[in-house]
Amino acid sequence: MTPAFPGSTGLTVLDVYDWAAPDGLRGGSAHVHLASAEGYLVVSGAGELQTLGVRGYAATALRPGDCVWFTPGTIHRLVNDGGLRLAIVMQNAGLPEHGDAVLTFPPGILADQVAYAEAATLAGEPGDGELARQARRRASLAVEGYLALRDAVADSGPGALEDFFAAALRLKAALVPDWRDRWRAGALAAAEQTGAHLQEIAATVPGHLTQAGLWRIDAPASAAAPGATARDTRGYGMCGRLTTYPAASATRLL
Repeated sequence: MTPAFPGSTGLTVLDVYDWAAPDGLRGGSAHVHLASAEGYLVVSGAGELQTLGVRGYAATALRPGDCVWFTPGTIHRLVNDGGLRLAIVMQNAGLPEHGDAVLTFPPGILADQVAYAEAATLAGEPGDGELARQARRRASLAVEGYLALRDAVADSGPGALEDFFAAALRLKAALVPDWRDRWRAGALAAAEQTGAHLQEIAATVPGHLTQAGLWRIDAPASAAAPGATARDTRGYGMCGRLTTYPAASATRLL
């Protein structure tokens, strides 16, 4: 059986959008994760991570080699100053792919499940120009709502985020049973497996050591540098074009 990535994390490579947002900065959608932490390793380029939460607003420069991460409840936005590419590690693989994010759309959209789904969902193929247009509209709409939230926090303090968080929880509460199942099968199972390994070590039983293995995921076509002549198969994520490395596609070498 192919295992999950270590700790049941998720791995992607992100080429951050260079689309101009309503405030003139280039980058992706602003959003928040409700149950998963996220980590960035800057591979190339330059940019900025803007965050907004109960501790207020911050802007963190991103340069090659930098490593930053943040916990659930941190509203975040990536700004691309040129060629920004990140390797991303996500906690709780399975949850982010199944709805553990809320885009910072304006309040009227956040208050309506149907309106939110229409604004957040993309339909089409990766090479489809219409899909790119939808993603760009989504990013602009999320930044519009984010800028209003940031201004409200500047004027009134972090308490101004309460309505946004309440709306985010209402939007996603019904997904929790599915998330709980995925967490039990993924991150919780990985932690419990470590506990079982420790028991074997304490008892000097080599059980899990005899089952060791090596797996590999071949480089996706979309892992080529931007501008490569190969067909671009990267997906349209919230912050940029995504090259995914799903553990389920791995092959065992040893």
